[in-house]
Amino acid sequence: MTPKENPMSANSDPPFRTTIAPWLSVRGGTRAVDFYKAAFGAEQVYRIEDPDGNVVARLSVNGAEFWLSDESPEHGNSAPDASIGSTVRMILTVADPDAVFDQAVSVGARVVYPVGEEHGWRVGRIADPFGHHWEIGRPMAS
Repeated sequence: MTPKENPMSANSDPPFRTTIAPWLSVRGGTRAVDFYKAAFGAEQVYRIEDPDGNVVARLSVNGAEFWLSDESPEHGNSAPDASIGSTVRMILTVADPDAVFDQAVSVGARVVYPVGEEHGWRVGRIADPFGHHWEIGRPMAS
């Protein structure tokens, strides 16, 4: 398939960029927004809140965006059980994984494994208070 035939890279004006952004289901959307701001320095790009306090928010960590919302099992969106984790891990690639890891732990993340060097990466893994696992790292210079 040529780029002209590929609908994922269709010519558009202005040029369109295909992206993938994870959407995390959480229990306590407002607390989750606050946690990701404190842990990762996330900025809130977008937010709506219903009268019951349920949140949908788009956050950005240095331009890397993700979404979160309060779980809605009636729509098939359930938060993970924090005691067992999730079927997905997030990989947050940053310049200083040690500092970001330590900051996340200082505001409530649980250490799954500490930052170390493996497979050509400096990386550690945390579980956030909402059951999502994050690998925080960077590739090592070769």
